[in-house]
Amino acid sequence: MSRNLTHPITPPARKAATASTEAVIALGSNLGERAEIFADAVRGLERLPLTTNVRVSEPVETVALTLDGPDALAPAYLNAVALITTRLAPTVLLSLLHRIEADNGRIRRERWGSRTLDLDLIAYGDVETDTPTLVLPHPRAAERDFVLGPWLTLDADAVLPEYGRVDAVYAKLVADGAAGESAE
Repeated sequence: MSRNLTHPITPPARKAATASTEAVIALGSNLGERAEIFADAVRGLERLPLTTNVRVSEPVETVALTLDGPDALAPAYLNAVALITTRLAPTVLLSLLHRIEADNGRIRRERWGSRTLDLDLIAYGDVETDTPTLVLPHPRAAERDFVLGPWLTLDADAVLPEYGRVDAVYAKLVADGAAGESAE
C-alpha cells in the first residue's frame, strides 16, 4: 500500500460555482420589422446558457445617431435595455450577443451604420476592462439617453462603473442638452 497513513483522507475539492453577475445590454434596430426583431432578440437572450432573469424595458424610438451626429433622414431607431443575470464570462456573452445579431440579419459593413439589430454589452457587474475586443463599461454609455433612460425604468438604483449612479449621469446628460433626440 502506497498511501501515507499519517495524512487524513480528504475528498477532492469541489469546483466553486461561478458567481452570477448582472449584465446590461442595449438593444437597437432601425431596419426591417423592428418590433419582431426585438422580440426574437429577447427570445435569444432568454435562451442564453447560464442566464436567468431577463428583464427588458419598454422600447423607445429615437433619431438615428451617426458618426456625424443625429440624422433625422435615416430610419429611426427602436431602442431598449435588457438586464440579465448570467454566469457567462463577459467575452463569451459578447460573442453570443454577436450570434443573436447575425441570426437577425446583422451584417457589419460600416461603423454606426443602419442595422437590423445591435446588441451592445453596456456593463457587466462592476467589471472594468479595455481590450481590443471588449471595453467595459461601454465607452459611450454615459452619452446615450436612449440607454440610460430605459435602464432606469428597470433599476432605479443602477450604477454605471466609472461614472456612478445612472440617475445622476442621466440627469446631467439631460441638463447639458447632450441627450439624443427622440423621434416623435
